[in-house]
Amino acid sequence: MPTLDRDGVRIHYEVAGDGPALLLTHGYSATSAMWRGQIAPLSAHFKVIVWDMRGHGQSDYPADLAAYSEQATVADMAALLDAVGARDAVIGGLSLGGYMSLAFNATHPDRTRALLIVDTGPGYRNDLAREAWNASAIARAERFEAEGFGDLSRASAEVRLARHRDASGLARAARGMLTQKTARVIESLPAVACPTIVIVGAEDTPFLAASDYMAAKIPGARKVIIDGAGHSANIDQPQAFNAALLGFLKDAGLTA
Repeated sequence: MPTLDRDGVRIHYEVAGDGPALLLTHGYSATSAMWRGQIAPLSAHFKVIVWDMRGHGQSDYPADLAAYSEQATVADMAALLDAVGARDAVIGGLSLGGYMSLAFNATHPDRTRALLIVDTGPGYRNDLAREAWNASAIARAERFEAEGFGDLSRASAEVRLARHRDASGLARAARGMLTQKTARVIESLPAVACPTIVIVGAEDTPFLAASDYMAAKIPGARKVIIDGAGHSANIDQPQAFNAALLGFLKDAGLTA
């Protein structure tokens, strides 16, 4: 499997198919394995890139907390496009991966052909709300530090699929990547200029209002609710998810 060296941090990624690039980013404490059900249908039209974020899966778990940040993640995404020879790409992800996709577009709008935002929140304008989110992220880090992986039997499907070498990378990723420093991403929504689809599972209650908000704020965004799906809509209902995604990409003129 290919790896990308990012200043001594090895990033694991996989590529399938030919054509325009499509980069998918997993959620926090998940891995690229969560996209298995999308590889075949998407790679018929795109060069699909999936990867493991820092501290996750088969990528490196650097000991320095400074190696984990929104900025480093966005830079990793740009470097992955460079590695496969793609000037631009359809950019998408679930949960933290969707947030990082919005952050990528805010940084590199010229490299973003379309956005696929799945079971995601856009961050917070309100400082107190952001502080509460960050406190929750730090609490998750502390649990991983104290207990290791713990009991994941009640986690959503993408987390149950994941395999990590140890919990230390997840703890540092929670502190450096899951926490949010500014309102930059949520404030970028009205400026999104590319075709965008917002997908959410009907049973993913914590993200329904956030999905409504993003669909309203992003010009021309399409919103799709996947019945019978929770936080991992692409795994819970893969056929409905893939149909919605491919229909959007076709309507946006990105597939034949």
